[in-house]
Amino acid sequence: MSAPVRVAVLVSGRGSNMRSLAAAAGHAYEIALVASDKPEAAGLAWAREQGLATFALSPRGIGKPAYEAALDAALRAAGVQVIALAGYMRLLSDDLVARWRGRIVNIHPSLLPKYKGLDTHARAIAAGDAVAGCSVHVVTEELDGGAVLGQAEVPIEPGDTPDTLAERVLAAEHRLYPEELARFVREGSWREGRVA
Repeated sequence: MSAPVRVAVLVSGRGSNMRSLAAAAGHAYEIALVASDKPEAAGLAWAREQGLATFALSPRGIGKPAYEAALDAALRAAGVQVIALAGYMRLLSDDLVARWRGRIVNIHPSLLPKYKGLDTHARAIAAGDAVAGCSVHVVTEELDGGAVLGQAEVPIEPGDTPDTLAERVLAAEHRLYPEELARFVREGSWREGRVA
């Protein structure tokens, strides 16, 4: 049996999706690094408590190119093969995406291609949609535009607010993301950077 794929999880906040990925790590993948643009992120503290390797650096004062160069160096030093964005609130530069072509995945709180970007739950409710949900997709230079790997639907209930809907979608994310990440790393097309 081949060794687990080494995954870095990038977070900016509490890291609830990172925790679900860590809980499901095993034969398919292992968490090699948890990295954040916010040194005070609660997700980083949790990762340290679990004994996971971490990297934290704020881009403030050094600029995006220097920040991403340091992040890229940390990823490579940790032997990372695949990057999973989990509540990482910074847009990656085209240059960084190109360097990791086909090896970055993200979880997005809508049924892509609907509602790319922010305020997804409010937009779904305002549109009168019957269902919302989440998508795991490959990251490309286009915002939330890469190939969709898997989705989970969540019914929109009468009286839902963006917050109540977000809570149920997040629970679906916690189930979907580990399944799709495991399938993605096992499938192996990321090794050639073919997934775009």
